[in-house]
Amino acid sequence: MIVAFSVTPLGVGEEVGAYVADAVRVVRESGLPHRTDAMFTSVEGEDWDQVMDVVKRAVAAVEARAPRVSVVMKVDIRPGVTDGLTSKPATVERHLAEG
Repeated sequence: MIVAFSVTPLGVGEEVGAYVADAVRVVRESGLPHRTDAMFTSVEGEDWDQVMDVVKRAVAAVEARAPRVSVVMKVDIRPGVTDGLTSKPATVERHLAEG
């Protein structure tokens, strides 16, 4: 299972990088495979409980410092598939290379 999520602190001004870093720090410390880009952090795990625990703790880290928090999530549930964070983009790259 892969969860891509974005945590946005509201009511803290335009500079939100430090708040987002708090959330990303939780994800990195989780030990689960993850990637962060300009819009989302994706985290991969075995099941809902494992992944959502990380998301919940990441949101809580931002919530501890911001008066309001917005969260956007997208979930890919595909039992039996592991290493989707690497294999899914690799499949797209393979198709691109084939023309």
